[in-house]
Amino acid sequence: MGQTIIQVDAFTSTAFTGNPAAVCVLSAPQSDSWMQNVAQEMNLSETAFLVKQNDGFNLRWFTPAVEVPLCGHATLASAHVLWSEGHLSPDEAALFYTKSGLLIAKKLGDWIELDFPVNRSEKSVASPELSQALGVPIKSVFNNSLGYLVEVESEDLVRQMQPNFQHLKTLLVSDLIVTSQTYEGSEYDFVSRFFAPGLGIDEDPVTGAAHCCLAPFWRERLNKDEFLAYQASSRGGVVKVRYTGSDRVFLSGQAVTVLRGELMTAS
Repeated sequence: MGQTIIQVDAFTSTAFTGNPAAVCVLSAPQSDSWMQNVAQEMNLSETAFLVKQNDGFNLRWFTPAVEVPLCGHATLASAHVLWSEGHLSPDEAALFYTKSGLLIAKKLGDWIELDFPVNRSEKSVASPELSQALGVPIKSVFNNSLGYLVEVESEDLVRQMQPNFQHLKTLLVSDLIVTSQTYEGSEYDFVSRFFAPGLGIDEDPVTGAAHCCLAPFWRERLNKDEFLAYQASSRGGVVKVRYTGSDRVFLSGQAVTVLRGELMTAS
């Protein structure tokens, strides 16, 4: 008997948009090398592995190249799978034990709310090499545990930029969020994109972890606690953000199952 694996488009209500993640609810723990091999085989930005643990699930995330300590869209996809596949009832919260601590997901109608740790940024200096690699002028730059947070002057710059990924890989920090406020009248408060060539992902379609950095950044600038954000990759995705200045950020998104299969090798 093989191991079920499910592909979910996260932070979207429409198939083939948002950020795809593979989710594997394991019947028993597997080795790190096996999980890394499966993630490489799936070749998505993230593959999530869950194992039942007491009142919740141990959760780990792998890119095709490395394990990462936190991933928003694959957590959203994991919660979606637990409810849609009958592992949890819709009124039960999903408790995830991870390398970033306890993460909690709740089903709120058609949306899933994630309780994540905030990731604050510190002011940094924009190097000429960074601006050259991005191909756009930089308004301000900050540092956080994900990498750089780069603010640019306009929504158009965020949407239209085409970074030089080979150049980015040569920088001391090669992973970065690029963001700007939206134009007046937009339904969104801010837009962003996330580039992570250092993690083996040139551009991540929609990134929950990036919004843990963007929440305090835009709260300080827009003087509000709730935002509707758009990650402007080619697939695109919508994230509701709620942040009141504490150590936790609440991210909400939708999810759609697009594929259900069976891994024929289970170890």
